[in-house]
Formats: sequence, structure tokens, C-alpha cells
Amino acid sequence: MNKTTLSVSNLALLASMDQFSHSMYLLWRNELTQYGVHVRQSQILRVMQDLGSSATITDVAKIVRRKPEVISRQGISMEKDGLIKRIKSKPKSNLLRLELTEKGVEMANISRKSDSINKVFSSLSREERRQMESILNKLIIKAKNYIVT
Repeated sequence: MNKTTLSVSNLALLASMDQFSHSMYLLWRNELTQYGVHVRQSQILRVMQDLGSSATITDVAKIVRRKPEVISRQGISMEKDGLIKRIKSKPKSNLLRLELTEKGVEMANISRKSDSINKVFSSLSREERRQMESILNKLIIKAKNYIVT
């Protein structure tokens, strides 16, 4: 296989990954919109609900694979929307704990009703999902080695 063929093959694979990601986002967004929940908020709310009152910006960022500053900005917006409270862990501390409000719990529970993502992934076996996650993690790590910030 020459470099040109490999390059075209990689481009096609990248296009497939992009189309899959975009399709899943649209599917999830369309399902959540009917409940008035945004995708990014849904992710954060669900993670916070799973972590409980010990959730920090760093904890949430690691799980949803976003930079802490992105989660921090989203947290400010979500606090204005009445979904969460940002609470300093200790006086004079920069560490913030995130806590769901009643409205946040309600929205997290509503977003858990979203079943379309589960239905799509149910077409894969447990082993296929594990392999897919492993392969994607490997590619993410490799790509990050080439990203100049």
C-alpha cells in the first residue's frame, strides 16, 4: 500500500469517525431538546449526580474529557440557570465543589430517560464496546502528542 492510498484510507476513516460523532450528537441533542436539556449540561449533570456532593470541576472535567476551564465556564452558566451551586471547599480556597440544585436533579433525571444512545450502542457486544473504547483512547493519546498548544 503506498502513502497516497494510506492517506486516502485514513481520510475516509476520519470522515467516518466525524460522521458518527456528529450523528450521535444530533441524536442525543434532538432527544434532550424535547425536555429542555442541553447535551453539554446533560453530561455534566449526570456525572455530578453519579459523583454526588463530592464533585469538583476537575473530577467532572476528567470524566467528560474537557479542560477544567471549560467545565468552570459551563458551571457558571449552569449556576445562572439554577441547575447547580458552586461552593468553595474551604474559605480562601480555589477548589470548588459542584452541587446539584433541585432543578439540576430534575434535569439530570430527565436526561437519564434519553435512551437513543443506549439503543445505538446496544448493537455492539460488550467486547466490541471495550475494543472501541480502547482503540479510541489510543488514538486520542497519539493525537494529543502532535497537538501544539
